[in-house]
Amino acid sequence: MDRSSGQNRAVAHLYPPIDPFDQQMLDVGDGHRIYVEQCGNPDGIPVVVLHGGPGGGCSPAMRRYFDPTTYRIVLFDQRGCGRSRPHASVENNTTWHLVRDIELIRARFGIEKWIVFGGSWGATLSLLYAQSHPDRAAHLVLRGVFLMTQAELDWFYGGGAGLFFPEQWSKFADLIPEDEQGDMIAAYQRRLFSGDIPLESRYARAWAGWENALAALTVSHPVGDAPAEYARAFARLENHYFTNQGFLESDGQILSNREAIEHIPAVIVQGRYDMICPPISAYRLADGWAKADLRMIKASGHALSEPAITAELVRTMDDLRAVYA
Repeated sequence: MDRSSGQNRAVAHLYPPIDPFDQQMLDVGDGHRIYVEQCGNPDGIPVVVLHGGPGGGCSPAMRRYFDPTTYRIVLFDQRGCGRSRPHASVENNTTWHLVRDIELIRARFGIEKWIVFGGSWGATLSLLYAQSHPDRAAHLVLRGVFLMTQAELDWFYGGGAGLFFPEQWSKFADLIPEDEQGDMIAAYQRRLFSGDIPLESRYARAWAGWENALAALTVSHPVGDAPAEYARAFARLENHYFTNQGFLESDGQILSNREAIEHIPAVIVQGRYDMICPPISAYRLADGWAKADLRMIKASGHALSEPAITAELVRTMDDLRAVYA
């Protein structure tokens, strides 16, 4: 398939571009200021959008999954990435700092409850936020589920996904000496935090390029060719979080604590051929959760912008208008 035609099909499902009605830099403490914006209807149904990565930042396209006449759309760049400052910083930057930031934004905007919309790492963060504040999440809309387990990291950085994309894996792995390839996350960590900015940027682009290569079946995402500044934040933050197992107390913590959120309805949109976050995680999350609706999307990979995934997410948010209006 022509990847550009896939991109056009994805865009066709979205609402027209919109500008924020509010933009601000919010001081969240610990030396961090985060970029926050609001779009759509100031009196509408609140929805918070949690971007992936960690380190991906939010984009204007993320505003377009929601009817702007109905939704009050809150987006922000998580600590250290996008327009948040300091850029690429991992100091005072953990999962629990981010959960606290989300709750600070909610309280600052006077929102009682909101729909929590997140994909990939954003799905991880959505689940952990809901488990920490189960009275604040009205509904979860998740895409490309990542449960922050060692098995998932081993799949993507230990050669599992590389069995399907050997040429891309070779580009990623061959930058590392053979005697270090047994732990690619640790090997890249040494280089991404070397203090040598050109070296960090080189390895950051390789890290981002490996993920980008597997993101989608039908659309192209030039993350690996992104400006060095963007790639460096993306790679450093991902590596920092993955080196620390997401700062969770135990492997499998999200599933172990699922009971805390089983009263919250959830829609889980999962690409059947997601090579970054394999469907088994979404299946395990939904299995036995009566209020979870798992929707496996055929002929789709991981990316938010996959046409069929885009269409399903827009359809989901359109359907929720009647529930929360």
